Formats: sequence, structure tokens, C-alpha cells
Amino acid sequence: MAAIELNGVTKRYGDVVALRDVDLTVQEGEIYGFLGPNGAGKSTTINAILDFIDPTSGTVEVLGKDVSAENVEVRHRIGVLPEGFSVYDRLTGRKHLEFAIESKNADDDPETLMERTGILDAADRKAGGYSKGMAQRLVLALALVGDPDLLLLDEPSTGLDPNGARRMREIVREERDRGTTVFFSSHILGQVEAVCDRVGILRDGELVAEDSIEGLREAAGSDGRLSVTVDRVPDGVAEAVSAVDGVSDVSVRDHTLTVKCDDDAKTAVIDAVEGAGATVEDFDTEDASLEDLFVSYTEGRA
Repeated sequence: MAAIELNGVTKRYGDVVALRDVDLTVQEGEIYGFLGPNGAGKSTTINAILDFIDPTSGTVEVLGKDVSAENVEVRHRIGVLPEGFSVYDRLTGRKHLEFAIESKNADDDPETLMERTGILDAADRKAGGYSKGMAQRLVLALALVGDPDLLLLDEPSTGLDPNGARRMREIVREERDRGTTVFFSSHILGQVEAVCDRVGILRDGELVAEDSIEGLREAAGSDGRLSVTVDRVPDGVAEAVSAVDGVSDVSVRDHTLTVKCDDDAKTAVIDAVEGAGATVEDFDTEDASLEDLFVSYTEGRA
């Protein structure tokens, strides 16, 4: 069963079309990365999933239920870390969690949740004195209350230091391993690439791509990188490599040539380097990153 399913969802605000006939499916038990440039419609999509807005047309189902007709039941089964959240300055971290646990009729231990997210030592401090990163960890703990079937995380690493971001990724994987579905929206593409099973890319209100990162890479035909270390850089070697079919860019620094090219062109690049009079001492390859793919899809080149 799909954990999230949007069918033909369109949302208009007067003459502005925020979403246009979006079909999106997130399978149970997967980590789904949701990407798009500013203004692409990500927030509108998330608000539709949470039943904060009604689509102009189309349907939204979460955990097999219509979110408009059964929103109370759905909300008890999901955990949300929203972008732009606010905490209650006068309440301690512990009181925040006790309130959430009571609201969900759950039996979680506040200290266990705060230890898991790394803020147990601040449990009895008022949240108004928390740093941005500590508040982010608190809201993540709130999202985990009640062992949700679906976690919806919108920019979950905002304000986190590297240790906090790493712990957040570990928690996401732990929840996936427990069977939880995770919907993960972020501008920090490295975080998405590190944890997500599949990725959807939104552009101008339309879902332009949806696949694993490897599948997106194959579909886009995005260039990889080939780094070639040589004994010397003879005159004309960069021009010789640039002339190889499938090469899109060549740069030279010290004794290393960095070449953006199709996978099929890499052997020909090595041959061209040697044909120009250099001896190849070492080489390394790297596939197109998620950042490369994001640019390719959002700028309309894929």
C-alpha cells in the first residue's frame, strides 16, 4: 500500500497555478526525498498532504485514507517536523513532550525521546533558551511521539551542527528500518543523497522526475567526472580531450585533468591523454552528484 498518494492534484490561487496535475506515490517503508527550487510548489504539496489546504482538483490519500474525510485519524498516525516551527518559550522540553504524548494518547517516555535526539541534558530548561539546533532536535523528538507510521520532515537539518545532522540521518534510517515511511524535504542535497531510497523533483508545480538517484542519473544522462593524474601536461592535451565525443568540460590543475564526460567516453579520454604525449599515473571516476542532477532537472536540461 502507498503511504502517500496524490492523484491529479492541482492547486490554484487565483491566476497562479501552484501545483499542476501532480501524481506522486510514496511507498510504505521507504525514505522519499522531495526536492525543488524555491517557488516550485513543495510547501503547497506538503500542506495538501497534511490537509492544511484543499486541492482545487485531484485527491490526496495518506496511509490509505482520504486526508480530508479522515484527517483526525491520519494525524494521529503521522509525525511532523515542519519548516518554520515555533516552540513555547515558557515550557520546558519535557513539558513539550508530555503534552504531545498526552495529545496522542501515547505511552512514550520523554527522557527516552530527548536522549535519542541528544537534548536530555536540557530537558528541564525552558525552550525559549534553546539554540536553533536544540529547538530542531526538540521538534524532531515531538515528531517521534507515538511511533508514527509516517514521518514528514521539512528541512530537518536546519540549524543542526554536523553531529546533529548525522544523528538526524541515523534516526531517519532507524525509523525506516522499523517500518516507518519517511517523507524528507530539504535544500541540503547531501542530506537527501545520504538517506533517501527515492527522490521526486518538482519544477513549476509539476513533478518532473521520480526515481532512485541512480535511476535519475541514467534517465538524465548526466555527466560523471574523470580525474586523470599525469606525469606532465603537454601542450594541446586539454584540446585533444575536449575533442572526444561525450566530453562536456575539461579543466587542468597542476598534473591533474578533470573531465566531465559520459561513462562511455572515459576510455577514449584516457587514450586521448596518452595520445597527446602524457603518461597516465592514476585516474579516478565519480558519478554525477544529486546536485548535478537537481540542476539538470530544474533547469530543464533533462
